Amino acid sequence: MDRLWAPWRMEFILERVKGSGNGEAPCILCGVLEAEDGPSNLILHRGRLAYIVLNKYPYSNGHLMVVPIRHVREFDALGAEEGAEIMALAQRCVAALREKLGAHGFNVGMNLGEAAGAGIEGHLHLHVVPRWRDDHNFMATIGDVRVIPEHIEETYKTLSASFS
Repeated sequence: MDRLWAPWRMEFILERVKGSGNGEAPCILCGVLEAEDGPSNLILHRGRLAYIVLNKYPYSNGHLMVVPIRHVREFDALGAEEGAEIMALAQRCVAALREKLGAHGFNVGMNLGEAAGAGIEGHLHLHVVPRWRDDHNFMATIGDVRVIPEHIEETYKTLSASFS
């Protein structure tokens, strides 16, 4: 059996297991709001009701998430203004990823609930995943591994000017 060492995953695992004393893990998406914006929390933009953050565990380089500031689990619990701001920020994400990273296409969507594949089930968020023609390889299919061609801090620097 082959092994791929990914020690950076331990931080994610420990964040999920820590707990807040009541048996529930603290919300990662609420937690990043407490730090000053920059490469340490990966927040690119704070709006009035939502924010844009680089996904720390991306599907592809530049994978962004648009997140309501209010801790909300259910899609139908979003207010009209929250939903409108989330969609407007998603449009800004697409434009920035096209301009700064040269993305050819995008996957935009939400995984609502564990059965739908939500990794952070308690705080909904919208994914904006850039895609490029001819950037397909066997690693994800055969090795269950994603190859990200650029360090996340470099991607943060590249994209941050688009959201300031």
